[in-house]
Order: sequence, then structure tokens, then C-alpha cells
Amino acid sequence: MAPSESRKRILTGVRPTGALHLGHYVGALENWIRLQREYECFFLIADYQVSDYADDFQRVRDSIFEVALDWLAVGLDPEGSHFLIESGVPEHAELTQWLSWWVPLGMLERNPTLKAEMADLELRHSVPVAFFNYPMMQVANILMPKAHLVPVGEDQLPHIELTREVARRFNRIFERDVFPEPEPLIGRIPRLVGTDGDAKMSKSKNNAIFLGDDAETVMLKVRSMYTDPTRLRATDPGHVEGNPVFMYHDAFNPNLDEVNDLKERYVLGKVGDVEVKTKLAAALNTFLAPIREKRAYYEAHPNLVREALMAGTTHARTVAQATMLEVRDAMRINYLG
Repeated sequence: MAPSESRKRILTGVRPTGALHLGHYVGALENWIRLQREYECFFLIADYQVSDYADDFQRVRDSIFEVALDWLAVGLDPEGSHFLIESGVPEHAELTQWLSWWVPLGMLERNPTLKAEMADLELRHSVPVAFFNYPMMQVANILMPKAHLVPVGEDQLPHIELTREVARRFNRIFERDVFPEPEPLIGRIPRLVGTDGDAKMSKSKNNAIFLGDDAETVMLKVRSMYTDPTRLRATDPGHVEGNPVFMYHDAFNPNLDEVNDLKERYVLGKVGDVEVKTKLAAALNTFLAPIREKRAYYEAHPNLVREALMAGTTHARTVAQATMLEVRDAMRINYLG
């Protein structure tokens, strides 16, 4: 379906640091799939924003392809949306530079997501200057296509509020309505915990189930999942709330009768973790089977992945160039125009 000029726009995306996992699906991708017919969607691979992987840039390069592969596998349609690589649209860097003139460092440092990420980064190595640029880069990413809606995870809400503030400041300073103030959209499940019970699922923590995992790998990961630490025997009453296994059942098992039965018996101490996990693995593998099939198809046809990235990036750059003409005009810096 060709994009319509009358449709409102969405900008959302991911950093290319590895293949996508179930947390990405419930927190973002399922919303993207639903919204891609209602909005003109710009799906961004944010390769400018991976300074914490500067010592492993091969991973970044490989991940750009992996991310696009996962997007196609879950059903994102490059015929009606735009897959773009951030560095393929250098106007993003220019807009970031201009917008950063009106954002004090203190505003970034108060961002709770940035503070948490910085603390984690400091544990591994020093914090590069580029790390402080990435929140402003996210602002530029969203404002560049004049996005009206930004589907995000719960932890990204501070970035959306920063974007709204920057849009207001720019429009007020230059007395032009150049940028709309985007609204956030949280996924059905704001945050899916890792298989180890950690609040964040990630490859580096080895606590993620990936969209491309085969059936045996899924079974092994589910078997090792964290459950209720207070439950020593299958006959002990268990806790469903906060139990990762049941969080995953709620997210991915469409058989509500089965899920409710398992919960009731678990609370009463009438079902063991083995049965609960076996049924979860079955539900996950049923969900992932068609994704694996499509992923295998696109892996065998890498030219289709590259074409999607090239077409989307080319279109996004055309849009970005038009936006930057407006920005430079508002700022009266069309020196060569």
C-alpha cells in the first residue's frame, strides 16, 4: 500500500545491538504491526546511538540486517512503511546539532532512563561524549518526519516528554509551527521481564528469548526460567503475581482457560513448575513458528532485506531534506539558499 500524504505519521525504532526478542514484540512490534495501516510509519534503525558498542562495531553492522530481518518476519510491510537506517539520513545529525543549542545539560541528566543507562555503562567502561548526544538524537529522529505518535516502551516516556518540550521551545523561539508535539503510545505489556526475573531482557544478560530461536532453544530457556523462589516443592502453594512464567503465559498463551487453570492449581500447590513451563514452551513455539518460517524465507533472500532498507532510507531522506529546509528557513540560516 502506498503511503498517503493525509495519514498522520509515526516514528519509532530500535538500536542495532542484536536480534529482537519477545520483549520487543509485546512492548513495540505488535503495536507497530497494527498501526502500520493507519499511519505512515517510519521504522528507524538507530545506528548513531550505539556509542556503547564502539569496541564491537561488527555487531552493530550485523545487527542492522538482523533487525530488518525480524521486522519482516513479524509482518512489518516495507511496501506501506519505511525501514530506514539512521546514518543513511545525515540530516538527523544536523537537526540534532541545532536542537541541542536550546537544551541544557541538566535537563538530560535528570532523565531517569539516561541516568540508569549511564550507571550501567560506567560499570563496563568509560562514558563517551556521544552517549550524551543520543537523547538529543532521539528528539531529532522523532521531529524530523514530524511524527504525531511514538509507540515506545514504558522506560522511553521521559524521551517523549523531552521531545515535546524541545518542539515547544523551537516553535516558540522562532514563532513558527514547524514541529507537532508527538504523543506516546505504550505497548500492551509495558515491560516484559527477562527469563531470570530481571526487569530488563537483553542479550548481554543471557535472559532473552529471541524471535528467531528454534523450538528446542525455546524449550531449554523456558525450563531454566525463574519462578517463585518461596516454592520449594510442587505441593507448596505458589505465587502467580510477579512470577515470570505466568507473565509470559499472560502475554503469549491465547488459551485463557488453560492459563487460568494453571494459575488456580499453582496457588493451591496442585501443579508443578514442569507442567507450567512445558505448556508455556508449547504456547511460545506455536506463536513463534510462523515468524521463524518468514524469517527463514528472508534469510534465503537477503536482497529483499537490503531493498527494504534502501527504499525506506531514500524516502526518509527526502522527507528529512524538506524538514530541514523549513528549519533553516525558520532559523534564517539558509546561507546558501
